[in-house]
Order: sequence, then C-alpha cells, then structure tokens
Amino acid sequence: MRDLGGLWADLTDLVLPVECAGCRERRPGLRHGVCPECVTALGALRPRAVRPTPAPPDLPPCVALGPYAGPLRETLLAYKDHGRHGLARPLGALLAEVVAAAVGEVRPVTLVPVPDTAAAARARYGDHLGRLTRHCADRLRRAGWPVRVRRPLRALPRPDSVTLDSAGRAAAAEAAFRVRPRVPSGPETAVVVLDDILTTGATLAAVGRALTASGLSPTVAAVLAATEKRRRL
Repeated sequence: MRDLGGLWADLTDLVLPVECAGCRERRPGLRHGVCPECVTALGALRPRAVRPTPAPPDLPPCVALGPYAGPLRETLLAYKDHGRHGLARPLGALLAEVVAAAVGEVRPVTLVPVPDTAAAARARYGDHLGRLTRHCADRLRRAGWPVRVRRPLRALPRPDSVTLDSAGRAAAAEAAFRVRPRVPSGPETAVVVLDDILTTGATLAAVGRALTASGLSPTVAAVLAATEKRRRL
C-alpha cells in the first residue's frame, strides 16, 4: 500500500554520512541517505505472509515487507548497528505499510513492539524498535488509523540470539519476558506485535504467549524482513 506514502521523501531528505545505507556504495555528489536505485528497490517490496519451517507453537500469523537481503537488509543493519538513526522514519513508514497490509481495513490498532533488553538498547544507542514504532504509529495515524502503542512486557537479560542455534533461541525466548500489569484491549482492536526481523519465530511465539497472559492476545505480527529460508503462504 503506497497511500501511506512519501517513501522517497522520507529517504531522500536524510543527510548521507559517507555512503548509501542500502548498497554501501560511495557516489560522487550523492547527497541523500539512500541512493535512487535502493529507494526504487525498497519501494517495490510488498508485504506478504511468511512462516518459519518448522513454526514454533503459538506463533501468531506473520507478515513481512520482504526477505532479509539486499537493500532492506543493508538499511536495517545501517540503522541498528551503525548508528544511522535518521533511517528510523522511513523504516517506520515501511513498517506501517506492513501493519496496514496485515490488518486489512482501517480499524483501531494496538501496536506492541518486542522489547529490547537493557544491554541490547545500550549496544544500539537506544531502543531501536521503539523509534520504529513511534514513526510507524505516526504514519498510520496520518492515514486515518486509530492507533495506540502499548508496552505490557519487559525484556529480561538473555544471550545474544546471534550466538544461538534454533534450540538455544527457543530456550532463551521462553524466559525472556515478564508481564507488566494487565492492560486489556478493546474487543474491536487489532493487536499487532512489531519486530524488525523474523528468524526462527521463537521470540515472536514467546511474546505471543506472554501477551495472551496479559490480556492482549495478538492478532498478527508485522516485521520488516524475514530470513530467506521461509515458507511463503
């Protein structure tokens, strides 16, 4: 959906530190955060349902903008790991497109970002998903969606998932979240879990179980990218 629009404006009003965030190429005279070719590639992506194989129990339906590859992968890495925080606005706008596609018709939406651990937030110079969520919510509201952002979960210390295999990810995710006091949603509200990347699905499944216990049963999970060994529906 491009009626949430302005992807080019969001990406091209950024000041380029040294290189394009999407392809990492330095180009003479390039003045924007993402080069025109990468803007075109990102703009061509369309949200679609994805599912890990095998899928963990209790994983909510998942919708991703695209595979974790190419300019999408590089832009996410530039944002998360290289301090390119100006990319939060265009990435948040792309995440809003995923939410709109996942939910369908305009209706009240409760956005629940997967919480970062304190260590992860320090390593990434702040709550990277929280920033994406704010921009996602702003874009949806401007398009006429009634949106609330809720944070009913707190992340507990856990190992970096990059160092873990599938079994390790599942075990770490199971004990990763603590429920804050119950905050029920309205009966007509779509509860959308937000994350940046879907890998094994263990984290989103654990979040889904914890949210159900808190009174916010998830309707769907919306992510920017899914690792490529996925079974597309």
